[in-house]
Amino acid sequence: MDSTTKKVRPGGASVLDLDPKSTVGGGVEDAYGEDRATEDQLVTPWTISVASGYSLLRDPHHNKGLAFTLKERDAHYIRGLLPPVVMSQELQEKKLLHNIRQYQLPLQKYTAMMDLAERNERLFYKLLIDNVEELLPVVYTPTVGEACQKYGSIFQRPQGLYISLKEKGKILEVLKNWPERSIQVIVVTDGERILGLGDLGCQGMGIPVGKLALYTALGGVRPSSCLPITIDVGTNNEKLLNDEFYIGLKQRRATGKEYADLLEEFMSAVKQNYGEKVLIQFEDFANHNAFDLLAKYSTTHLVFNDDIQGTAAVVLAGLVGALKLLGGTLGDHKFLFLGAGEAGTGIAELIALEMSKQTKAPVEETRKNIWLVDSKGLIVSSRKDSLQHFKKPWAHEHPPATTLLDAVKAIKPTVLIGTSGVGSTFTKEVVEAMVEFNEVSLPLSLSLSLSLHKPLILALSNPTSQSECTAEEAYKWTQGRAIYASGSPFDPVEYNGKVHVPGQANNAYIFPGLGLGLVISGAIRVHDDMLLAASEGLAGQVTKENCEKGLIYPPFSNIRKISAHIAANVAAKAYELGLASRLPRPENLLKYAESCMYTPNYRTYR
Repeated sequence: MDSTTKKVRPGGASVLDLDPKSTVGGGVEDAYGEDRATEDQLVTPWTISVASGYSLLRDPHHNKGLAFTLKERDAHYIRGLLPPVVMSQELQEKKLLHNIRQYQLPLQKYTAMMDLAERNERLFYKLLIDNVEELLPVVYTPTVGEACQKYGSIFQRPQGLYISLKEKGKILEVLKNWPERSIQVIVVTDGERILGLGDLGCQGMGIPVGKLALYTALGGVRPSSCLPITIDVGTNNEKLLNDEFYIGLKQRRATGKEYADLLEEFMSAVKQNYGEKVLIQFEDFANHNAFDLLAKYSTTHLVFNDDIQGTAAVVLAGLVGALKLLGGTLGDHKFLFLGAGEAGTGIAELIALEMSKQTKAPVEETRKNIWLVDSKGLIVSSRKDSLQHFKKPWAHEHPPATTLLDAVKAIKPTVLIGTSGVGSTFTKEVVEAMVEFNEVSLPLSLSLSLSLHKPLILALSNPTSQSECTAEEAYKWTQGRAIYASGSPFDPVEYNGKVHVPGQANNAYIFPGLGLGLVISGAIRVHDDMLLAASEGLAGQVTKENCEKGLIYPPFSNIRKISAHIAANVAAKAYELGLASRLPRPENLLKYAESCMYTPNYRTYR
């Protein structure tokens, strides 16, 4: 990692010297007056040419709809192009929320929100930020899954960049077609493993669009600096190949050298066009590509895989939060995973790293507290020769167990984590076995520390239909004892007169704050210690009141504050590791992070 920071470019400049205009936002000029630090400044609604009159009302960056004052309407030639009323942003927000609530179907609400983003960007983010708990499931999981499945049918306006095999040799030119130049965060997918829905090809674009909306709303990364990209190498989904409305390449997926060469050209073009400090987030790539891409580019680019690393960080934070209810340390617990793909192995490795950090034991030793089950059963040493490389560290000495129930009975875990992508796999028998073990077989030292008859059950697969068990099932089958969190949201559950509020182990807790921390520090690489710092930042926001309600995550209503703390933690670690290029380091990283966060309030135009 250290050697990466010392690489010298052809011109003799170190990557640490590559610092454009040093302003808020980690070195990129705030062209649109988007950050909190520039909120009170007068701005002019133009970039290259003057935006005025009819064109101003069609520019989502600057359009305020009926909120334009009479003075602004005169100054920018829009008097008469709007009805005479001047309406505040708050009243506009109230009206739109009322309209969205009238829709019966989540997909209708999703489409209405996307239409708003195309008309009036600030109002879209204002609505989302102020009503995040209600609208997060609309713009992201679970509704985004249905949106991706039907993306060809609901496609109206292009969002983001589509780079297909037809663009091979021209990717740099395609990147230059994007109107914004100061890009800080790219979310890219090839659509092969969208949520738990499989290969959706080009229609996976809904995921990068949704993720970047959350980068802005939850993490305060400017919308103008976000770029969603879909790489279209074909699809193996027969239904899409035979769909006349499918918007992608109608061919089987490219693999091997053809695939690798396209990704290599893409990664090189991104760095050439946007520089060393642009964050590239890999999203919903299939296992066989995800691990290879992360390993290949993590030493040469600022890259992050949300499915491997983001999921791991948010789950680790939940586990640390759960210790306030369960007692003991991470090392006192035994973990069993159903699912040994990107999410499962990524979470397992970060837990092992954190245990190693706490106990000073080698990570090879701490891995022995963590067991994984895949489609063929418990991963044990006798299967090592047939395992994929990313599963081999988890092949411990133990007799085989072919079912999850057998594995639970054999391993006796205190924590059960589902990352299988298959719904209803935490059966009544499995959950009841967890309760039975947690009642009678815990080490005395651990069971005395707190009431530890509480199995921790994390059913993380998305969307809701793929959850390993529902919140209601978890509480019912454990007689209300379970500490439960899921990947998609579930409503509170009443059991025996007590209301249980399920947690949501949503990556949206982590990646927006992580991204902001990388941007404001001008980080050039992502290090594992930054992920641990992000987890610690999130876990530190779990209050005593949250714990008393059985919550292992703080409420989403505080997400902007949470993201600022995570960003400050991540930035501090970047400076500590020598991976930050924004120098000198700000004295108060939390205040600096807050000052760099995008705010959606309307600006006053000259």
